[in-house]
Amino acid sequence: MDFSWTERQQAAHDRVLAGARALGAPGPAAPADLRERWAACAALGLTGLSVPEELGGQGYDALTTAHVVEAAGRGCPDMGLLFAVTAHLFATVMPIVEHGDKALREEVVPRLADGTWIGANAITEQEAGSDVTALRTTAVRHDGHYVLNGTKTFVSNAPAADLLLVYAVTDPAFGFLGVTCFAVDRDTPGVTVGAPFDKPTLDSCPAATVTFTDARVPASRVVGQPGQGAAIFQSSMRWERTCLFAGYLGQMARLTDEAVQHALDRRQFGHPIAANQAVSHRIADMRLRLETARLLLHRTCWLMDRGEHTPLDIALAKLHTAESAVQTALDATQLFAGSAYSTRTDIARALGDALPARTFSGTSDIQRELIAKGLGL
Repeated sequence: MDFSWTERQQAAHDRVLAGARALGAPGPAAPADLRERWAACAALGLTGLSVPEELGGQGYDALTTAHVVEAAGRGCPDMGLLFAVTAHLFATVMPIVEHGDKALREEVVPRLADGTWIGANAITEQEAGSDVTALRTTAVRHDGHYVLNGTKTFVSNAPAADLLLVYAVTDPAFGFLGVTCFAVDRDTPGVTVGAPFDKPTLDSCPAATVTFTDARVPASRVVGQPGQGAAIFQSSMRWERTCLFAGYLGQMARLTDEAVQHALDRRQFGHPIAANQAVSHRIADMRLRLETARLLLHRTCWLMDRGEHTPLDIALAKLHTAESAVQTALDATQLFAGSAYSTRTDIARALGDALPARTFSGTSDIQRELIAKGLGL
């Protein structure tokens, strides 16, 4: 593995870092407000990083994509916005890019890649979180269309979405082989998006429940083949559990830089707090976690680009990055103390935004299970 970056990779990183810094502080979660900030992200190319150029994207491989997403996370403290954009790209756009037929790709991907459309991934249900095989939303074939019925929850971007990627059971007798993936227009009759959730974290990414009541979806909107839904979802998870989590590398890098500067500036008992070993060692651990998470995640992306990755590689990267992001944010709040909740509320916000990393895209416990299976346990 070559640890250097090409001129193109570094230029993309630097451009996005500068642009992300200009995005400023987190904004409200209202759909109209998201669209305004979404346009700024689209102008940076974030909505189509890994999408082929012929479909309107940047055409980056996984490693370059992770490098650029890290820059966005480092430059912009609004992790909710970055989560909204990367969930759109990796959980909605890439499954269509990689598994949709030519007509579907050409119809919807360019508008998703350039940010004209916002995508939302609808798989989670009240009784189907980690157990994605327990889906109850159904899709029944009638001539040239399917009729969808059921309810999805925790659908990120749903209040602002133009297109929903929906997973539904088409053949209950076949279990996970009976799940099919659909690209569903938001304005399809029978599709109802609920009110945005009042979320305490990642709150600039609106989320809601989506209900399907006899919603008719053309058979041409099946992504891949009927019954391939579970495989398509697992394929999308390799993008989410790596490139999406590169945003947390950026957050860790920003918090570490700010902790160093704070330790040098803040004085107690007549000297900078950096002179206290407890403080300097805490910051040393923050940097260590950043570097190890980055190496593990970059290695996994490199393996993905070579077609050599395994579920074990991805689970290791996701688990370590998520846990490191939480601990680094905890350390930052400890170092900034009361100012993290008064004059530097971005520090406390970073902790709140890091905590869901242990849950979405597969909980930390699920990642440990995948690691154990990968070790033959």
